[in-house]
Amino acid sequence: MSGTPVVGDLRVQEVRRRGGRRSYTIVWPDGIVYRQADRFLAEFDGSGTQRTYAYLLVDHLRWLDREGLSPEAVSLDDLKRYMAAIGAKFAGPFGEPWRDRPLG
Repeated sequence: MSGTPVVGDLRVQEVRRRGGRRSYTIVWPDGIVYRQADRFLAEFDGSGTQRTYAYLLVDHLRWLDREGLSPEAVSLDDLKRYMAAIGAKFAGPFGEPWRDRPLG
């Protein structure tokens, strides 16, 4: 993983495996693995998409935190607002941006 690690926020963590293989997970600010995210990402271990999914998932989880929502309580309308915030076509308002700059 390149760049400066994010401290005090959810973040993607690269895990180096034997044989030079890498996998990715999401950790809480204190460095503890986010179990639900890890279970999801484990399904893609060894694939070329796991890293991409990890970064997309951590962005979504940060948004949920910003909105005061838990993954268990998120509604379809909430997901529509999230999709609008990241650039999907959506006719309604979507609230305040949680990122300093848009994706893309």
